[in-house]
Amino acid sequence: MTSLSVTIHGARDVRVGDRAVAAPGADEVLVDVAAVGICGSDLHYYKDGAIGSAVIDEPFTPGHEFSARLCTDVPSLGLQQGQLVAVDPATPCNACEWCHRGYPNLCPQVIFLGAPPYNGAMTQRLPVPVSSLVKIPDSINADQAAMLEPLGVCLHAVDLARPKLQDSVAVIGCGGIGLGIIELLKLCGCRRIIAVDPQPHRVEKALAQGAHAAATELDVVARETSRRGCDLVIEATNSPDGFAHSVLAAAIGGRVVLVGIPDGDSYSPISAAQARRRGLDLRFSRRMGEVYDRAIALVHDQRVDVDTLITHRVDLSQAPEAFRLQADQAPGLIKTMLYPQPIQ
Repeated sequence: MTSLSVTIHGARDVRVGDRAVAAPGADEVLVDVAAVGICGSDLHYYKDGAIGSAVIDEPFTPGHEFSARLCTDVPSLGLQQGQLVAVDPATPCNACEWCHRGYPNLCPQVIFLGAPPYNGAMTQRLPVPVSSLVKIPDSINADQAAMLEPLGVCLHAVDLARPKLQDSVAVIGCGGIGLGIIELLKLCGCRRIIAVDPQPHRVEKALAQGAHAAATELDVVARETSRRGCDLVIEATNSPDGFAHSVLAAAIGGRVVLVGIPDGDSYSPISAAQARRRGLDLRFSRRMGEVYDRAIALVHDQRVDVDTLITHRVDLSQAPEAFRLQADQAPGLIKTMLYPQPIQ
């Protein structure tokens, strides 16, 4: 059996063709992918051929933000053939020190669909662990189910950030993750949310999502806070400058959470004095913890709107152009959703 699949062969080399579908293991089930998003990390594999030690050594299928329909019943979970589910791309070992300490998102032995060497969901059909299936209510559609994974990343970042009532917050970077974080910050009672992104259409979207002020330049933070800086800064860019910009946007005694993955896997130099003299509390965010239940509730109850972040919808066969547009920061683009069958 073969499946139409997207493969990355190296930097800026994306192809679409048939690949063999792996047979499901004892604890796996075959699913037909319903929708799969292009994530910022997918773009790093596209632009750089790697993220840190995760290097593309052979043709590799990306994709970890996805929904799918079951090819068979799964009685143990009360799921039926054809039922729409979300899929958690991460399978931690559940045996190491870090899993036992409550950090499964940091498990060194994690199997993560869509991160080399594990092929992902930009394909028509693939096997997934039964333990990764996430049951969703009928009110959630295929696009929304795929967006539960990036929403989970946003939830985890906000959990680490510990926003407080009346905090001033700067969000640096307004792609899908930054915009999702803004939506969550609105629910937390933050006094003022200031957004920064170099792309004008993302600045406009940040304002529509609930930011109180937004601009393409970091100076907006100084202007809006009378040069005090923000109590909390959440960085969600792909820029090596994101770390340094976050330090400059923070108030004395402030908190900084770094969510983005910088191009080239390195940060630009920062002023040690600027960070030290502020006495900053710094956290790095990686993937997510156990947040799917909360993500589902937020979408089901219409507390957040994940649909508004999807700006482009294309067939799987158009993936090479979709990757190029996203990497080149095409005007108006925030999130591209791919579909394994042609859109009718």
